[in-house]
Amino acid sequence: MAASTPEIRNRKAFHDYHISERLEAGIALSGTEVKSVRAGRVSMRDAYVDFTGREPLLIGLSIAAYENRGYADHGVFRPRKLLMHRREIKQWKRQVQEKGYTAIPLRVYFNDRGYAKVELGLAKGKRQYDKRKAIAARDAEREVERVKKEMQSWNR
Repeated sequence: MAASTPEIRNRKAFHDYHISERLEAGIALSGTEVKSVRAGRVSMRDAYVDFTGREPLLIGLSIAAYENRGYADHGVFRPRKLLMHRREIKQWKRQVQEKGYTAIPLRVYFNDRGYAKVELGLAKGKRQYDKRKAIAARDAEREVERVKKEMQSWNR
């Protein structure tokens, strides 16, 4: 991945969901959308994948309008088609409908060949106490690392 193309991550997803599976999918974008994504002007807040039709659609992904667009414009929140294999679509659609999972975007990036890709995650929502438990575990880990560092400096 080139240094000039950013990788946009959905950090909130790991706080709100348990991610069980991951998948890379292509995303169909227009020209001005590609330029906006390369500029890093993407928001994945409240975005999800809809499997109700024949093809999966990414709903709620916000790609800001490109400043130098001229007359051509794209919808900021328009549904975007995902490019997946048929068997992947069937498998994920089944899990979303039967098991109560949600398919959410985890990151948007450009691969080595310059194609826009979306990493999707099969997610199950966390309860409030799960979120608190994860925060407490992270804080405890931070405290342990801090104490270890202190002990090392005293031993010198």
